[in-house]
Amino acid sequence: MQVIDITEEAKAKPETVHALLRDGAVWPTCSSLGSFELESEGETEREGVGAVRIFRTGRYTMRERIVESVPGSRFSYELLSGLALRGYRAEIDLTPLDTGTRIHWRSTFRPKVPGTGWLYRRTLHRLIKGLVHGLATTAAARAAQ
Repeated sequence: MQVIDITEEAKAKPETVHALLRDGAVWPTCSSLGSFELESEGETEREGVGAVRIFRTGRYTMRERIVESVPGSRFSYELLSGLALRGYRAEIDLTPLDTGTRIHWRSTFRPKVPGTGWLYRRTLHRLIKGLVHGLATTAAARAAQ
């Protein structure tokens, strides 16, 4: 099993950070992701549990399903297709701090092709680290408005 574990602090409330996690259209504006499309809405909310979101970057098209959304606390999704991975799941926990929010992003997966796990881990770590930093920066800017 491969693990990606990233933590960053945002100078914004957990609810602000959570709102950005649920808004797929924001992700390409604060990361290296190329574009976003909502394939299907969630069970009770547009980008809530059950929603399928598509992110494109370069030659990759990744389809993800939101599997957990607890306002101000947790956001989780699973990869449905687009990368040669099995069981990819991201769990993002938000912890309130006196100065804002601790964002803890943990992704786990297994490579479909033996021996490629390290490469996916390295590439995804870089992409996710940039995304977490971008989300933290965007959340702080929104909180300052």
